[in-house]
Amino acid sequence: MHDTTTSQVAKRLTALREAGGVAALGRVLSLVISTDDAGIELALQAANAASLEHPCRIVVLALGDPDAPTRLDAEIRVGGDAGASDVVILWCQGANAHAGEPLVAALLLPDAPIVVWWPGVPPQVPADTPLGRLAHRRITDSATCPDAEAALRSLAEGHRDGDTDLAWTRLTLWRIQVAGILDHLPLSRVRSVTVDGAPDSPSTMLLAAWLTLGLRRPVTIAHSKAGHGIRAVRLRGPEGDVVLSRSQSQVARLYQQGRPVQRISLPRRTDQDCLAEELRRLDPDEVYGEVLRVGLARTDLAAVDASDR
Repeated sequence: MHDTTTSQVAKRLTALREAGGVAALGRVLSLVISTDDAGIELALQAANAASLEHPCRIVVLALGDPDAPTRLDAEIRVGGDAGASDVVILWCQGANAHAGEPLVAALLLPDAPIVVWWPGVPPQVPADTPLGRLAHRRITDSATCPDAEAALRSLAEGHRDGDTDLAWTRLTLWRIQVAGILDHLPLSRVRSVTVDGAPDSPSTMLLAAWLTLGLRRPVTIAHSKAGHGIRAVRLRGPEGDVVLSRSQSQVARLYQQGRPVQRISLPRRTDQDCLAEELRRLDPDEVYGEVLRVGLARTDLAAVDASDR
């Protein structure tokens, strides 16, 4: 649909659904994605896969040049590669190139929760944006930012209930495994902790902040090769170190003094895995909020080089 309006798009979407004999009653939420033209297909690939678990209406705002003539073009996808969703893509230029309520209001499902996802560099305070004020949940991804630490500090300062970050969601499996280790390791025996990860990885910093908050022990961040995410967690104690380590494989190894090495499945999580997890819960993620606002402030993010350890 070329040079159109959102009301015309909404009418066309309704007509397509009625012609196909399928209603939108099975949709459980509206997912609004704010991105640019280059990020559309990657974001939709993750969203469509997640929609198989959470049928929804997906509205993509592809924000173009705000100085260009004002124009709105649209594409509607129903069935096929749309997964279990209705997908509406809006190409916005000129005055429309500012994501706001008027662009999406007519396309949102009535009486359904609204989730907004910024797959690129997030706004400084997501909850204070026009889309953020509409949303029950706001999903960012600090891993897309050029300065991971600055991005986390900014998100911490502007955090509101309902905010979350895919850099945190990528930690779920790591947190499960580390928590399992700590169930059999008294805190009194943990003298210090080292998190080994890439310098461009906000997940490394969030894991260190989570451990700082929970263990109340010194946590050191050791930097390994950029682009490889988290590599290891080392718990130091009087009877030797306990190390959970993962290289480039999907399997981690758990090293404990006097015990055989254990192999543990610890795959890298995709954006669709993380997005699906976030869509399962629409209540505030209180643990993330405390880690971001309190744990991060208590964590020394100045890292040592892995080769110096």
